[in-house]
Amino acid sequence: MSIRVSLRNGVIISNLFRLLMVFSAVGSIIENNYINVLTACVAFALSYLPSFLRKKRYLYLPVQFQIVLTLFFFASLYLGSIKGFYYRYWWWDTLLHTASGFMLGLVGFLLVYTLNSHKRKAFTLSPFFIVLFSFCFAMTIGTMWEIYEFSMDSLFGWDMQKSGLVDTMFDLIADMIGAATSSIYGYIYIREHHKNRNKKNRHHDIIDTIRQFKTEKH
Repeated sequence: MSIRVSLRNGVIISNLFRLLMVFSAVGSIIENNYINVLTACVAFALSYLPSFLRKKRYLYLPVQFQIVLTLFFFASLYLGSIKGFYYRYWWWDTLLHTASGFMLGLVGFLLVYTLNSHKRKAFTLSPFFIVLFSFCFAMTIGTMWEIYEFSMDSLFGWDMQKSGLVDTMFDLIADMIGAATSSIYGYIYIREHHKNRNKKNRHHDIIDTIRQFKTEKH
């Protein structure tokens, strides 16, 4: 799939998601369900996050990753919160926490790997510290989310934590599994990338040596 086709598909999926959030917000207003109205508005705003980061040059996310991120918003905010999948299916929350840990790990990896690969960088991080940052980045966001759930339950009487401590611990464990998986994937990617680059450099060194030998011979 070409970049142009992927970009077009990403725009179509994002716009469909935004249109769905608008209809959901209107329907929730009619039903006087203002929590779902807030959820739909947050989901609508988050759909612009990847393009915002790209335009501000904070972080570039591949088009394929942007599509996956939009689908995640659909699964978590629309199906999970608005359509009640969190209550219908006990495994829905665990599945999405695992997925979010994986995706946040990739975001952390892309952030540090991009900075580490920049020509003007003032330091060079080892592959271990890059994946360690991606893992800690995902776990930090996951922990902040659990604090948010606890705060909303305590202040407004919501039921985001469901079974309390047990739900929180299962969520963090799922986040850890997803973050660890993406970190391992990132480590393998870096090692293979460096290995291929070293092979390429050795190949060019051999060619340069042969050319130099021919020049001296003539």
